[in-house]
Amino acid sequence: MCSPDMEKIKNYLHQHRGRFVRELCEYLRFPSVSADARYRRGLGACAKWLTTHSRKIGLNTELYRTNGNPVVLACTPRRARNQKPHYLVYGHYDVQPPEPLELWKTPPFQPRIVGHSLFARGASDNKGQHFAHLKAVEAYLRTRTELPCDLTFVIEGEEEVGSPSLAAFLYRHRARLRCDGVVISDTTLYGLQYPTLSYGLRGICDFEITLHGPNRDLHSGTFGGAVKNPAMALCQMLAQMRDEHGRITIPGFYDDVRALSPFERSALALHPFDTDDYKKSIGVSELFGEVGFTPVEQRSARPTLEINGLTSGHQGEGGKTIIPSWARAKVTMRLVPHQTPEKILALTVAHLKKICLPTVRMKIATAAGSDPYWVSPESTNVQAALDALRDAFGCEPLLAREGGSIPIVDEFKQILKADSLLLGLALPDDNAHSPNEKFNLEVFSKGMLMSACLWPRLSQFRK
Repeated sequence: MCSPDMEKIKNYLHQHRGRFVRELCEYLRFPSVSADARYRRGLGACAKWLTTHSRKIGLNTELYRTNGNPVVLACTPRRARNQKPHYLVYGHYDVQPPEPLELWKTPPFQPRIVGHSLFARGASDNKGQHFAHLKAVEAYLRTRTELPCDLTFVIEGEEEVGSPSLAAFLYRHRARLRCDGVVISDTTLYGLQYPTLSYGLRGICDFEITLHGPNRDLHSGTFGGAVKNPAMALCQMLAQMRDEHGRITIPGFYDDVRALSPFERSALALHPFDTDDYKKSIGVSELFGEVGFTPVEQRSARPTLEINGLTSGHQGEGGKTIIPSWARAKVTMRLVPHQTPEKILALTVAHLKKICLPTVRMKIATAAGSDPYWVSPESTNVQAALDALRDAFGCEPLLAREGGSIPIVDEFKQILKADSLLLGLALPDDNAHSPNEKFNLEVFSKGMLMSACLWPRLSQFRK
């Protein structure tokens, strides 16, 4: 898009890029860790800074208290009887704990720039990503260029602990937040030459299974051979839940799975995936997955069942010849459209009860899961976002499915009836959740331009 207005915006973004980086560094200095009560003061100071900064660039901004950490709500100025489309931009100012500190090359809350990379906790997850959208809106406001739509930023402080307060906030303010779509930059792009739009997320459900055998640990010599070992029983049960072809054996598990369309399979086949490099990077000699699907499809668009933890008996140094009295496993299942956590958990529990041996007693604990998310990759909003990626990055974007889960995306859908566009600005090697987290400053620049191009593209399709 090369309109005179867009040229003004591009020039503003280019001229002020150095200041934007300095402001981002200032933002990153706040230790806004939500999972650790020691950082509560840093969280509050960070939210106040973001509120002040948003007002400074011309947004009508309020800091809303919740039962947890505050939510920053920042809106573009609106005229009376405005009939423009309205979009939300979501982000989070809270960050992961920085530990282990000894693995950081420099302190995590003292930003440093090396080449094109800005290192700090929260740089890519998620401060840098949503800051790119704020700077794009600043460019509109400071150049007196009319935005073709109204925008509301919803930036929370509890994403890294599951967003416990945000659903209630959305529900309480749902009339004000009613919108034509939600834009989220909190996912991955595959590279500067592979800008990425994610149109699907896997859901998740989890359970913990415990098998109890004898009323105490028993001597394996005296009792072995006459008593069923709960650890052995648990391993036998879990081994039955997936076959040699990578298929989950729970009856009814695949009944609601939405098949990948030819269009989706063609789009996913374009991903820059090298099997040998992938195996080397994770340290395995061979890959394993559901037969009939590529590794890209297996890890993003097919359901899974994985053991996350397995424990029983003696765990200390040296041997201890016992039959343990109990064994436990933690299991998660990633779900795809149109599976639901409630139905899958019910099917799973029924299957486990059926295959549980009478020689042990079983206890299952379940937790609330999250639904998978999917928006048609051929929808008008998705096509508009792809156009904005082309405008900013100068190359053909990829369509992707994310293997992970972002529960708040489903809550936007359920509470606000709005689809989300997932336009990630984090590179695969940005070390989110790890020491030496970073954010690529070239991606930052292109992300600001993408955001600036996005609003006229979306509004054009909306008319």
